[in-house]
Amino acid sequence: MTDRARPFTDWLLVLGFCGFLFFFGLNYFGLVGADEPRYAQIARAMLARHDWITPVLGGKPWLEKPVLYYWQAMLSYSVFGVSDWAARIPSAIDATLAVIAVYLFLRRFRPGFEVDGALMTASTAGIVGFSRAASTDMPLAAAFTIAMLAWFAWHESQRRVYLLAFYVFLAFAALAKGPVGPFLAGLIVVVLALLRREHRLIWPTLWIPGILVFCVIALPWYVAVQLRNPGFFRQFILEHNLARFGTNLYHHQQPLWYYAPVTLLALLPWTIFVAEAVTESIRIWWSERKNSAASDRFLDSFLITWLFVPVIFFSFSQSKLPGYILPALPAGTILLAEYVRRHVTDEIPPPFLIPVLHSVAAVSPLVPALLIQSLVLQQRLPGGKPLIFAASVAAAVAVGTAVTLRSRLGLRMLRFVTLVPVVLTVPAILKTGGPVLDQTLSARPLAADIAGVEAGLLPAAVFRVPREIEYGLAFYRNQVINNYDRGEVPASAHLLIASEGKRDEVARVVKGRRVSLLGNYAPQHVEYYWVAARSDQVTGHHHP
Repeated sequence: MTDRARPFTDWLLVLGFCGFLFFFGLNYFGLVGADEPRYAQIARAMLARHDWITPVLGGKPWLEKPVLYYWQAMLSYSVFGVSDWAARIPSAIDATLAVIAVYLFLRRFRPGFEVDGALMTASTAGIVGFSRAASTDMPLAAAFTIAMLAWFAWHESQRRVYLLAFYVFLAFAALAKGPVGPFLAGLIVVVLALLRREHRLIWPTLWIPGILVFCVIALPWYVAVQLRNPGFFRQFILEHNLARFGTNLYHHQQPLWYYAPVTLLALLPWTIFVAEAVTESIRIWWSERKNSAASDRFLDSFLITWLFVPVIFFSFSQSKLPGYILPALPAGTILLAEYVRRHVTDEIPPPFLIPVLHSVAAVSPLVPALLIQSLVLQQRLPGGKPLIFAASVAAAVAVGTAVTLRSRLGLRMLRFVTLVPVVLTVPAILKTGGPVLDQTLSARPLAADIAGVEAGLLPAAVFRVPREIEYGLAFYRNQVINNYDRGEVPASAHLLIASEGKRDEVARVVKGRRVSLLGNYAPQHVEYYWVAARSDQVTGHHHP
């Protein structure tokens, strides 16, 4: 292949895989969890109000998160219309931008395996999963990734344009999820300087023009939202940053070691080789340090610090969620790309067991992916022929992967053979699991089921249901959902969605008002009722 043709094929591969891994099948199942429909509905409300400052949910300010995702979703809605898949477009675009940044970074500073590094980053389980979620996690991870790559590019080249980019994308990180992005970036630089005994790394980073640019980009929204909502500082900074880290206020407490398995799972299918790359780099660094030898492996030190600092930092948080360590993942895959480049260039094969263990780890998601319907519906792997078939497919792919990696081509084929199970796993989850995930975890089919028996859009309320259903119905019905559990009982006739078997409790709450069962939605164990208006109310709503 000519040098002129190679960039074209590189871009074709990188963008093609990003399209497949991040965009394909975004509408195969509806918004899940509490965060996706909540964030999607906030962006819709802001767009309807033409308000680019105050996030609003249910007619009230919602000040838990900054505004970057909402801005992106508003633009997506403006182009594609309001839908669940349009709400997920921003995260898919952000993940693509992060992968492109990895490709361009490696092409400029460590050429030869830039496509490997980009596709390794794109195909990690954590990146693929969060690129498909309508949430603030991927906007933060993408902005943080580009900022850290820009910092290293500045250190390597001493070109101030890269340091300027560092501050620009830290400002976007601050708009994505608050002060945690700039704080982690500063912590990584400080820890790296201490580990390498190069304190001179710190002060040049604190570049006044860059800090001013950061302030110009990030601060206007923070000032504007505080002026409009005087409680913003207390709610966002004190509660959703400091209290979230220091207390179990939001009931996400996990053990100290929680992020060790989460990080290993998030790095699949590359976990084994990333661990080997980290181990080798630390071993060499320790040997050089012990012998007082000068180390020229600055990139390795930087990437290891970038990988470990967020994981260790959030391990001490009293509130832990998987998405918190998403910004650390690209450091692991870039470190792996550098490991592969050195080993291929120097013709050094990996330790004997590593390809075997990697093959097993790489295909491990394939079995649950092929059996996802049983996992979701029965909460366990099925036995018999389905399990034998899935295990046989996974075993065949694992054997082929291991044999290829132990062949003469070795690590040159690592990217290709590892992407095979990824290409099989993603469509298996979407095509096979999509309908089941939609039925059991999303309010989309429930809203459609209710609409089939409803004469016009009634006011709605919920009772004794998970908040995922409450927020999901708010998005798919595009209305404020009252909650009996919070004392929000509409006086007018309304629709009530309640957990199965709660009719007697409903009758006690509404006391004397007529309650008629309209139907039930078995996959999510809920029933829906028509509740008559209070006797002292005049209403135009009639029984469906």
